[in-house]
Amino acid sequence: MSYRNETIKTGITFGTALAIAISWSVNQSVIWAIIHGIFSWFYVIYYIIVR
Repeated sequence: MSYRNETIKTGITFGTALAIAISWSVNQSVIWAIIHGIFSWFYVIYYIIVR
């Protein structure tokens, strides 16, 4: 069960970092990067669909 928890935590962390990186490269705004970091994987999937 510990392995599963680590995988989920790593996925959330990676999703947040990816969302912040994409947001910063597109918007160059700290506020938007924070907001997109909160939504993490939702923003990443939205970005993939829209772009």
